[in-house]
This record gives sequence, structure tokens and C-alpha cells, in this order.
Amino acid sequence: MKSISVAFAVFVVLFTTAAFPQSNSQAAFEKLKSLEGSWVGRGSQGQPVQVSFRVTSNGSAIMSEIEGSEDMISMIHLDGPNRLLLTHYCGAGNQPRMQASVSPDGKVITFNFFDGTNIPPDGGYMQRMVLTLIDDNHHTEEWTFLDHGKEQKEFFDLHRAL
Repeated sequence: MKSISVAFAVFVVLFTTAAFPQSNSQAAFEKLKSLEGSWVGRGSQGQPVQVSFRVTSNGSAIMSEIEGSEDMISMIHLDGPNRLLLTHYCGAGNQPRMQASVSPDGKVITFNFFDGTNIPPDGGYMQRMVLTLIDDNHHTEEWTFLDHGKEQKEFFDLHRAL
């Protein structure tokens, strides 16, 4: 009886995996989990930058921390199977939320602003973040801050810290 139960459980797992493939958002979330650890690199002006990723909340969220004077944190999570979200806890004191779109090859994940909290009508906020997965030990992040209609960009070229 026990072997029948195990066989049935294996069948159910295999059937549901085959019948319901991962969405682009789910696949991107799994790829982002592989970034867990410490990353070092340079910013747009050649300044050193450190970023860390940590999978948390029983695998349901990823925390990214840009270390430095402002120590900004972003939380990434799925909202259902088809929507990947990022909430950025910004040094500007606000919390923009962005929704991901994923390139066909899954290597470029673009998060675009859709709403946020504590964003005054004339205040600046993070509008976009483009994360490009180059290989297992190299990725880039391009952050776009919108302030009074003007975009300011910061680019990080990051390598896994050894």
C-alpha cells in the first residue's frame, strides 16, 4: 500500500510539472534565486559597489541589498504565477513597486514602476531596474531614477565575490 501511495505521489508531481510549465515570471524568479551571495563591482563613475542577495521567507522572497551610505534594499517576489514584483526601499524615503517583464531568452529582467508609497507629487523615485544575467558569476544592474521629469541612471557591473 505504501509503494502505491509513493508511486501515485510521483505520478502527480510529474503530471503537474509536465501539464503546467513554469511561466516566464516563475522561471525568472528561480534564476534570480541563483544570485544568492555577495557581489562586487563598479558603478557608472568607477566607484566600488557591493550588492548582496538572500533568499528568504521559505523561498518566497529574495532580498537584494545595495551596500553603502544609503543601504537600499529591494524585495522581489511572485504575485501569482505570472507576475514578478520588486519593491525598492529607496534612500529617497519612498517605496516604488515595479513589475517585471522578461526577455524571451530569460537573461534580461526589466522591472518597471507601476505604483509606490511615500512618493510626493514633485518627488523623485526609482522608475526602472534592468537586471542582465551574463553568466553564473556576472550580472549587471541599471537603475533609473526619475526626478522632475529627468532620468538619472546608475549602472553596476557585478561579479560574484569569492
